[in-house]
Amino acid sequence: MKKRTACVQRKTNETDISVQMNLDGQGAYEISTGVGFFDHMLCHLSKHSGIDLTVQARGDLQVDAHHTVEDVGICLGEALGEALGEKRGIARFGHAVVPMEDAKAEVSVDLSGRAYLVYRVQYTSEKIGEFDVQCVEEFWRAFSAAGRLNLHIEVPYGVNSHHIAEAVFKAVGQALGQAVRITGKRIPSTKGTL
Repeated sequence: MKKRTACVQRKTNETDISVQMNLDGQGAYEISTGVGFFDHMLCHLSKHSGIDLTVQARGDLQVDAHHTVEDVGICLGEALGEALGEKRGIARFGHAVVPMEDAKAEVSVDLSGRAYLVYRVQYTSEKIGEFDVQCVEEFWRAFSAAGRLNLHIEVPYGVNSHHIAEAVFKAVGQALGQAVRITGKRIPSTKGTL
């Protein structure tokens, strides 16, 4: 079977990012973005999806984390698309419900080739440490657009903002891991392409 791996690099005046992805990994990760909380979340994404990830990023953190987080999302989405190739044999869909103490996240994924994000998440604080919670939505928006996938994220309840965000990343990881797994030999679409 062809290796389902990708390497993506992106350099702008705001960020310099390198991403390596292996869809058939063990959830091994090496993450360094300069944004501690974001690193922590990407580790969960890798571990719970079973996708190996290496992410090295330098960004204009003297401004804030926004550009770094968004551009990492773009790179991870591009890497996912490259690693999936023509998507032959993939499950295509994934769904997960993940509790994290007081919070619960529900996520559905369709690797449809069409970008769409539904993000219904309310946080109880504007920041988690120094991390702006608005960056979480921007990350998933960039990831779903660049990866050309449907991503529906809902958190019906939660009190602690850290727990809310962590539940989201773990749930996306679980759902994504289901969606990328090989279950057959055909392209899972009546169109014959994804």
